Amino acid sequence: MFVYNTVIHLHHTDAAGILFFSHQFEIIHDAYEALLEKIGFGFAALIRKKKYFLPIVHAESDYKAPLFVGDRLHVEVAVEHIGETSFTFAYKLFNAKKQLVGTARTVHVTVGKKTQKKIPLPKDMRKAIQKLK
Repeated sequence: MFVYNTVIHLHHTDAAGILFFSHQFEIIHDAYEALLEKIGFGFAALIRKKKYFLPIVHAESDYKAPLFVGDRLHVEVAVEHIGETSFTFAYKLFNAKKQLVGTARTVHVTVGKKTQKKIPLPKDMRKAIQKLK
């Protein structure tokens, strides 16, 4: 499991100061980017040097409790599944009181840059993701 900590900023909220629903996806994507950086697959290198992309082909999110400007957020990212060409991450979002305030899932597929077709998950990436289990 990987842990990402952040805070709810004003730009994450609606006029009532509550987390705007789509921004939960931004927060989990920030956690995902931090996770990839930690395991050696940061987006800068992926985009510039690798022969594949990792598009999200499915995303879902549930909201369990409101978050407000200034709330501290603890995001846990776990490997839910590793397939031949894809992987799935599950996210749990907790507030400072350790209350579960949201959950999410993202499914990522490995796609060749030139062909735009699914390709097997590269061995080095598979190994790095498996270490998170």
